[in-house]
Amino acid sequence: MKFIVKFFAEITIKSRPVRKAFIKQLRHNVKLVLKKHDADVVVSGNWDFIEVFSDKDELREEFTEALSSIAGIAHFQFVREFPLVDLDDIVEQAIVSYGDVIKDAVFAVRVKRVGHHDFTSVDAERHIGGCLKARCGALAVRLKNPEVLVPIDIRDSRVWMIEQRVEGLGGYPLGSQDCVLSLMSGGYDSTVSSYLTMSRGLKTHFCFFNLGGDAHEIGVKQVSNFLWEKYGSTLNVKFITVPFEAVVGEILTKVDNAEMGVILKRMMLRAASQLMPEVGAKALVTGESVAQVSSQTLMNLKVIDQVTEELVLRPLITTNKQVIIDKAIEIGTAPFAASMPEFCGVISVKPTTRAKMHRVEKQESNFDFAVLESAIENAQIMSIQNVMDDVSKQYQGEVPVVRMPVGDEVIIDIRHPDEASNRPLKVSGRPVKVIPFFSLETNWADLDKDVTYLLYCGKGVMSRMHASFLLGKGHENVGVYLP
Repeated sequence: MKFIVKFFAEITIKSRPVRKAFIKQLRHNVKLVLKKHDADVVVSGNWDFIEVFSDKDELREEFTEALSSIAGIAHFQFVREFPLVDLDDIVEQAIVSYGDVIKDAVFAVRVKRVGHHDFTSVDAERHIGGCLKARCGALAVRLKNPEVLVPIDIRDSRVWMIEQRVEGLGGYPLGSQDCVLSLMSGGYDSTVSSYLTMSRGLKTHFCFFNLGGDAHEIGVKQVSNFLWEKYGSTLNVKFITVPFEAVVGEILTKVDNAEMGVILKRMMLRAASQLMPEVGAKALVTGESVAQVSSQTLMNLKVIDQVTEELVLRPLITTNKQVIIDKAIEIGTAPFAASMPEFCGVISVKPTTRAKMHRVEKQESNFDFAVLESAIENAQIMSIQNVMDDVSKQYQGEVPVVRMPVGDEVIIDIRHPDEASNRPLKVSGRPVKVIPFFSLETNWADLDKDVTYLLYCGKGVMSRMHASFLLGKGHENVGVYLP
């Protein structure tokens, strides 16, 4: 079994030293990926293409899928190689590969030739095409827009019968550019932006800010691992989890409603900037797109960026949401993103779209930055290869959901204090405690362990996350109230 890998066009126009470095990296990546399927795979490269050899013909589909997910490849071909005898022998080999395909079809033969031969490429095309038409029952030979193309490469004394051509990702080989740290929420935007940096050759590490709950963290770890396994060329990548629940609590209790979203983003950039050296990152990556949400207006992004001197890359900055969703479907992250729990707690009632630096700085002066420093100090850094082992240790069982309490359960309203105050939860004949989500874990130890508590947040998303977190900690007296 043999594949011929052709380079992305931008690689071929680089200077000789740069092109050689890119080819070396791509050859390394191809071998790393394919060794998972065949430990004895042979990957050899030269100036124009890479050749892949394997004795295991039964792995053709696995090799095709793997090669189609490696950045730096323009396209690759599955070829059947045999020695050059004469043109009549090539006809016999072409019948084996294409005889049934061109029957009752309009076709053309394309011959590319390297080396010295006693015939031209046009001579070979005419001879092979005429014989195939006469012997295989084809309707006609048509050079322009044929229904079936029979591509053949003749290279000195070898012939490659190209039986399949598959388009690649393009871009640069992963690892040929610097490292970046991508802020991952697990939704459509962050997964697609991470994919785009990976496909451009940037070794992409992942940083997740846990705003409360195991369910979200599990989902982000799963989709990050998926991206790495499919497009990461098995390079050594890190996954960072930053416990940000206390930071959110500070913002919700110390910051004016309008600036909450902007200040939360500034806190994330502060933390991510300090964690960059841990993975050798040279830039941060976010999935923001102009005006998609209130915090992503140009004025707000400018205020957010001023909190760090590091470069912030936004691959999706002018991309429409539907285009992002379509790309997520194409690369395989859409099923993860569609089921990803969204954190519904840090939403300003009237978020500003034109943040002013002096107002933001005044609000941040109320913030206890020791809380942020503690979150950074307690960040967990692990290899992306191990995140699924970590996921398996977290709670993944069913969270009890109650729509009509009939026992002695106590309902806990975990919404933002403003929301709970503006729209108090009233359940007939049922006690309701108000404990904001950011205080839930610290206050849980003071609650009666013999009472069952049902968490309420309105939509049921945040309450499920926190119930899952508490269940994972071994607490059995918790569920979700979803009227």
